[in-house]
Amino acid sequence: MDAGEIAGLIAAGAFLMLVIVLAVPILKLGRTVDAATRAINDLNDRTGPLLGNVNETVENVNTALGQVQVSLDGVNVQLAKVDTITEHVAHISANAANLSTVVAAAAANPLVKVASLGYGLRKAVNNRKRADEDREVRSTIKQRRKSAR
Repeated sequence: MDAGEIAGLIAAGAFLMLVIVLAVPILKLGRTVDAATRAINDLNDRTGPLLGNVNETVENVNTALGQVQVSLDGVNVQLAKVDTITEHVAHISANAANLSTVVAAAAANPLVKVASLGYGLRKAVNNRKRADEDREVRSTIKQRRKSAR
């Protein structure tokens, strides 16, 4: 064997060693890629039903929101009716207050006059009694003076 052949054998052996050394990480990398592929496939298999459940839940929520909207529309109609009733009650209350003021004024004026008349009559009767008593007292005093002289 010639030196060139030995050098070729050494180079072939070195290349074989390089291939063997590089084959181990490549095989490990292949296993890693396989594991990642399995994980992605598993995730894909699980994601499909999960997204289906999410879609169903969203549809149920949309249905419930539609029912809530219908209920709110009904409540708004009832509130509009209550507002109308409240306005009518406010008008009735104002009319009742005005009527009460008119009745109070109509009743109070004659009552004041009757009370004033009663007071005036009592005062006149008392004055007349005093005047009669004063006359009696004066006449009695005059008679005593005359008899004392």
